[in-house]
Amino acid sequence: MATPTSDTREIRHRDAERTRAEILEVATAEFADKGYAGARVDEIAARTSTTKRMIYYYFGGKEQLYLAALENAYSVIRGIEREVDVDDLDPIEAIRRLAELTFDHHESHPDFLRLVSIENIHRAEHLAKSELLPGLATPAVDVLGRILERGQAAGQFRADADALDVHMVISSFCVFRTANRYTFQAIFKRDMLDPARRDHYRRMLGDLVLDYLTAR
Repeated sequence: MATPTSDTREIRHRDAERTRAEILEVATAEFADKGYAGARVDEIAARTSTTKRMIYYYFGGKEQLYLAALENAYSVIRGIEREVDVDDLDPIEAIRRLAELTFDHHESHPDFLRLVSIENIHRAEHLAKSELLPGLATPAVDVLGRILERGQAAGQFRADADALDVHMVISSFCVFRTANRYTFQAIFKRDMLDPARRDHYRRMLGDLVLDYLTAR
């Protein structure tokens, strides 16, 4: 039997990566739509160009697939935070840029917010098993920490500002706006994702964070 060439192995590797990525994309939507308990691996297999057996081959089982979907969803926003170039910006502009980046991501990735909400229902019991867990927090806090240090050294930001607190404030606004869209609209008759108000909310987030950081 012929020995696979390096080109053949590379093609197989790319095919495997594409299959795995496709499974993750469909699984993310399925878990976000139906929750961990309601999602079915059979349904995920039916919506991909693979089989249930192949899904188990790649991920091991339903819980491992769910955890991989969670990890992948977090890794997307963390990768964006890691790559954003804020070190050459004035600290005030850098904070606004980071807040707007989070705003844009959360608006365009509603499945991420649904997955996070579902995992909170499970009290993070699956996420706590993740080997990637330490790296899921570091980028956001590191980027914010560097900005705050520069702003504090320049006398622009309050000395007691904490990176994790600022991250919480930014995330709270962005998550609430998307995750509570329908209940808020039902009660107050206002769609928080109305395109006509998007720029207003985007500026509002930056203003809120900077008002806190620059308060004396």
